[in-house]
Amino acid sequence: MKETDSLIKKALKFKEGGLTDYEIAEELNVSKETAAWLLTRGKEKKPEGELKVGWRSIGVSPSRIGSISYALSDIILEEMEKREMDADVVVGIAINGIPFATYIAEELGLDLAVFRPHHEKAGAFCSNYATIASKNVVIVDDVIGTGETLKSAIKAIKAEKGNPVLCVCLLNKRSMNDVGGVPLRCLIRARAL
Repeated sequence: MKETDSLIKKALKFKEGGLTDYEIAEELNVSKETAAWLLTRGKEKKPEGELKVGWRSIGVSPSRIGSISYALSDIILEEMEKREMDADVVVGIAINGIPFATYIAEELGLDLAVFRPHHEKAGAFCSNYATIASKNVVIVDDVIGTGETLKSAIKAIKAEKGNPVLCVCLLNKRSMNDVGGVPLRCLIRARAL
C-alpha cells in the first residue's frame, strides 16, 4: 500500500504540473486506466493485472543505459540474421526509448530517428533526425504494455513510406510476439498471474 500511496502522490503532483493523464501514465510506466485510477486516489475499481515498472537505477547511469542498449543491439543483430534482412534506421520512441535508440544506432552504425507519440493524434517524427522513407526501421521503446504506442509508431512509419522490420524494448508486459505484424523482441517478459 505504501508504494500505491507514493504513486498516487506522484500522479497528483504531475497533474498539478500540467501533465495530461496520458503523459502521467507514460511518466509512471503504467496504463492510462491505472493513471486515471491513481488520480481518483483509488476510489474507482483498480485495473487488474497492472505492473508498475521502474528502471531509474538504469536511467540515472549512462553506462548502464549503454550496457542495456548493447544487449538490445545484440538482439537486433540476431533477428536481422535470422530474418535475412538489414536495418537502416533506429527510431527511438520519445521520451524513454530515445537514450537506448541513440546507443543502439551508434553501436550498429545506423541512422537515428525520433518519434513523438500523441495519445489523440498520429504522432510525429522529429525533423532534426533521420528520415525513414524507403528505409528498414527498427523501433525502440522502454516498456510495452498495451502496444498502442508501438502501433502508432508503425502506422506513422508506414505513412512516411518506411518499412518497420522489428520492435525492441526492455520489458514486455504482455504475451505479444509481434505488434501489428512487426516482430517484437524484449530483454524481459513479465506477466501478472
